[in-house]
Amino acid sequence: MLRKPRIEYDGAFYHIIVRGNQRQMIFKDPSDFEKYLQIISSYKQRHHFRLYSYVLMSNHLHLLIETQVVPLSKTLQGINQSYTMFFNRKYHTVGHLFQGRYKAILCDRERYLLALLKYIHHNPVRAKLSETPSRYRWSSDRAYRSGRGGDGPVESETVLRLYSENRSRARQKYMDFMDDGVTVKKQEVYATIDQRLLGDDWFVDRIAEEPCGSVKKERRKREYTLAQLAGAVAQAGEIGLDDLRGNGRQREIAQGESGIYGPCEGIWLSGE
Repeated sequence: MLRKPRIEYDGAFYHIIVRGNQRQMIFKDPSDFEKYLQIISSYKQRHHFRLYSYVLMSNHLHLLIETQVVPLSKTLQGINQSYTMFFNRKYHTVGHLFQGRYKAILCDRERYLLALLKYIHHNPVRAKLSETPSRYRWSSDRAYRSGRGGDGPVESETVLRLYSENRSRARQKYMDFMDDGVTVKKQEVYATIDQRLLGDDWFVDRIAEEPCGSVKKERRKREYTLAQLAGAVAQAGEIGLDDLRGNGRQREIAQGESGIYGPCEGIWLSGE
């Protein structure tokens, strides 16, 4: 079966999942994790993409990347080839380290940024490698909690400003959100359209207008209209449909009294 081409354009926002070939370990000791992060930082300087979140696990990794001029495919190819060369030299191996084609889901950043951030940072907790996101070393959660995101590759300041312009208040709101016990469910994060997009019909229609935006319209088994979502959010945060449509909707939702997910439990998030 032919693989569908990636949808790539300036400003595209992706949830990326890279796995080890045949589920093999891709990180064996701390220096391996550090090397991959060094390579990401190097390519970030060269290709000028924005990295909002990452988690590195023993046999796979997650990234949240917003591209600029350089296509995602060129960036990921460079990062993974560079790391593969390092890994093969270090462990005296040959061949492919990563499993075939990495998965890249094009997402509606305004709607799903915070949910994806939480899902990625809780990956070690779900895998029972850590009791809390903050105790796992190889994720961007620590950059958000420490307020020192500028020291590494992740764009934590951009996200924290959604909560508050006051850095201390923003960090506290972020930590409250991460530690509130509400779970981002896997089926919601992977409830894609055309196997490549995460967003509503409004988002799909916008993507279809891009030069590389050929998309097969289909409905998910479980779908909510923007009006329904707006109504749920408005009950707690007094945020209306116009706010959700506007450029600042992520900020407004993040600053709502119950956050983006409290009033929408069962839509994007629900407790397990």
